[in-house]
Amino acid sequence: MIRHAAIFRLKHAAASAEEAHFLQALTELAQIPGVQDFQIAREISPKNDFAFAVSMFFADQAAYEAYNIHPAHVGFVQTRWIPEVADFMEHDTVAL
Repeated sequence: MIRHAAIFRLKHAAASAEEAHFLQALTELAQIPGVQDFQIAREISPKNDFAFAVSMFFADQAAYEAYNIHPAHVGFVQTRWIPEVADFMEHDTVAL
């Protein structure tokens, strides 16, 4: 099982309509085949500058790779993520 996650900060003001639209669009990635346990969370720790986390699981490497090249994912990255995310850190793991 692969856990794919990213913590991020948007260019939009907190609680703005633009922030809400971005987060709503992000939820659509949950519909891509192979995505399991999709979650978006708001960061509550004052120890970092990120505002949100998105995470999901994949059964195996093939499912993860299929997600990465899926047109909905590629399109979201190009049209929403790159222009609207100010900073992020990706975190992809497998349990030991």
